[in-house]
Amino acid sequence: MNELIPERTKKNTLLREWSGPLTKDLVLNPGGFGLGKVPERLKPTSTVDSVCGFCATGCSLKVHLRDGEGVNLSASPAYPVNLGMACPKGWEALRVLDAPDRATEPLLRGEDGELHPVSWEKAASTFAKKFKAIKERHGPDSLAWLGTGQITCEDFAFLGALGKFGMGIRHGDGNTRQCMATAVAAYKQSFGFDAPPYSYQDYEDSDVLVFVGANPCIAHPIMWQRVMRNKNKPEIIVVDPRSTETANAATTHLAIAPKSDLSLFYGVARELIAQGHIKRDYVDRYTEGFEGFEDFVQEYTLEKVSSDSGLPVSAIEAFVASIAGGKRVSFWWTMGVNQSYEGVRLAQSMINICLMTGNIGRPGTGPNSITGQCNAMGSRLFSNTTSLLGGHDFLNEGHRNKVSEILKIDVSNIPDENCWAYDQIVNGVESGKIKGLWIIATNSAHSWVGQGRFRDAVKKLEFLVVQDMYHSTETAQLADLVLPAASWGEKEGTFINSERRIGVTRKVHKAPGKALSDFNIFRLLAAYWGCGAMFKEWDTPENVFKILCRLTKDRPCDISGLSGYGDLSAKGGVQWPYRSEDQDGETHRSLFSDGKFYRPGCKAIFLYDHPKPLPEPTCSNYPFVLLTGRGTSAQWHTQTRTAKSDVLRKLYPKNVYVEVNPTDAERMGLASGSLVSVSSRRGVVKAGVFVTPTVQPGQVFMPMHYPETNWLTKPDFDPHSRQPSYKHCAVQLQPVG
Repeated sequence: MNELIPERTKKNTLLREWSGPLTKDLVLNPGGFGLGKVPERLKPTSTVDSVCGFCATGCSLKVHLRDGEGVNLSASPAYPVNLGMACPKGWEALRVLDAPDRATEPLLRGEDGELHPVSWEKAASTFAKKFKAIKERHGPDSLAWLGTGQITCEDFAFLGALGKFGMGIRHGDGNTRQCMATAVAAYKQSFGFDAPPYSYQDYEDSDVLVFVGANPCIAHPIMWQRVMRNKNKPEIIVVDPRSTETANAATTHLAIAPKSDLSLFYGVARELIAQGHIKRDYVDRYTEGFEGFEDFVQEYTLEKVSSDSGLPVSAIEAFVASIAGGKRVSFWWTMGVNQSYEGVRLAQSMINICLMTGNIGRPGTGPNSITGQCNAMGSRLFSNTTSLLGGHDFLNEGHRNKVSEILKIDVSNIPDENCWAYDQIVNGVESGKIKGLWIIATNSAHSWVGQGRFRDAVKKLEFLVVQDMYHSTETAQLADLVLPAASWGEKEGTFINSERRIGVTRKVHKAPGKALSDFNIFRLLAAYWGCGAMFKEWDTPENVFKILCRLTKDRPCDISGLSGYGDLSAKGGVQWPYRSEDQDGETHRSLFSDGKFYRPGCKAIFLYDHPKPLPEPTCSNYPFVLLTGRGTSAQWHTQTRTAKSDVLRKLYPKNVYVEVNPTDAERMGLASGSLVSVSSRRGVVKAGVFVTPTVQPGQVFMPMHYPETNWLTKPDFDPHSRQPSYKHCAVQLQPVG
């Protein structure tokens, strides 16, 4: 039964070693941990610093080279993000590059229905021929791409510019829609720009930290280490239905009913107002809309909020007292907030509390969204999907003219309307409007909500192209054309982490076979499409980075003060905005210290709506609430990479499991190790049972990393962000055998 036991129930000896300062033995060991004699052929001869390519913490890894190839790595002790720490995924980053299922040459599906190796010339010419034919027959709405949060800023920009300006593909979105769209929309609406205001130093400067739908112990362990460095003896409050690892380490766990957060925070706001804990000077000077919000929350009495959330009134009162008594209060959220049918208003309920209490723009404060993927922030600024390159607006004529002038392209090539979001693209495929789809560095056939519907939809495509580092992903197996891509460590470029810090990732490993970097794949496809001249200055990633720096000038994300990769390396990464060297000298910079926001009048705005009913409440046929989330710190998303590491596989259960409360397990005659079928209105899967009090009666939990989980989830979407609601649906359990 050991393989079904989640990581938190084991002794995390290895994780503690990985998360702490490094010894000489750990630095030199080729496996990245433990002790032992290092073979002479693996002893490093030089090192290079490179930002990790897994999560958005943005740790710097010191890659140790032998004959120019990375042979092992350690964590960079001086980098202001991770301070010499790394998590299991980071330690194993090199190991996953040599997996036997790497895509090493282009694959084209033949008349026999099988994928066969072809040359790059054949692959690129087929791509251009098929997509051009579809566009000619069905129009510009018939093509689309789905990208990622895992490639570099330079890759994003090239994909977005090539797709929209060069090929005239109108619709493109990324899998960042699945993780960060809610935070983007919330910040844009409230502040006027997608601007996470914090730095990681705020973890150490707060005296009250509130984590909502966030489990950084597992999802962002290095961020949690920053919390543990806090010398203020902080109060740590976790708002989450589950007793997560973070909840167990907190000073207070508010185990709310699923999806009752919005009512809770409106009630907290009401009590703070009633008790006079409002910074009236700040509200009057730097915000608008407070009077309407003050009236709005009056109905969210302690009794109502207690009924909605399942929390006793005393617990809510204590929560209010903690916020009122804190000098530096910070709110932190991740997918438990973002992946919700009303996530934008939920994020803004925390933004509202920070604004009215003055907990923003000062050290240790802020409404702070923790980003998921290594370069989701880069995607938000440079992918040319939800916004025009460099944080501009497709709907703004002045922005289009600026981009046109800098890129030296005709403004008529730049769309003057927004494209479809991810779910709308999938709907377009399902309805037959989209005939050709290009998927880059994401595994949609595992990760998209309500998986059965997605797989049925892509069968209707005339041509599906998948560009990935592995040919074995669920999505690649459905493709008509597979383009083999280099991975992290096999190319260079920049990532932007959660705290807006831009760092360089370096090439330390040779890509296998005929695999090319995404950047060079885009260059090749541009040439075969016939628009290569448009990108003649896009010859190296660093030159594209310099173009991006110019594009951001006078935007909130302005990085026009940077001259190239050398600046980033010398300065230990740079947080945007960075307009000149006058901003040197501070390793951590937060936003809004001057109280000026990016909306008209420079004022933030209070936004709110009443909570909506659950899209799928439980019933007699489906009596359990299914919660989903990260399983262990050793797993990453669809396990496309982490499953390739022998070490990481040993740190999490091999097979999918479902967590069941002991009360429910006893009633149903289940024990840990039992096999059950878990069914929703969308599918049925089998899973092993893990009996644990970490879930409440009537609730079950399944990790997102297993392909089975998204056969069950329900495709509901936030109306503002169009982000899927992965975190709540109704299911049934039935014993098997």
